[in-house]
Amino acid sequence: MTPALADTHALLWWLADDPRLSNRARDVIAGGEVAVHFSVASVWEAEIKAASGRLTIPDDLVDALDADRFIELAISSRHAREAARLPALHRDPFDRMLVAQSRLEGLTVITRDPKIVAYGIPVLW
Repeated sequence: MTPALADTHALLWWLADDPRLSNRARDVIAGGEVAVHFSVASVWEAEIKAASGRLTIPDDLVDALDADRFIELAISSRHAREAARLPALHRDPFDRMLVAQSRLEGLTVITRDPKIVAYGIPVLW
């Protein structure tokens, strides 16, 4: 399997040991055979939602992700351009960034979001 990029909900559910995370996603993340990345966009999204009181996250989300061996994926200008040029199948800018990063970096997205699936990128759930 190609390296993966975890959607924000998948990251948070993993950290919280939430049963909403699929068994397949849990096995891939836990297995260690596949490099699993997190996007800077996911940290940005989670921190914005936490600051507004709509989400509870670990006190130091980045440290928690690092401790579980997720690999940080920065946002490049190529990623920004690709996200801006995507068809308007998904209105969420954070999810559009994940799609762009998946396409440019050859990553399978760990997500249950059907709007991401609509872009025709590799998805695991």
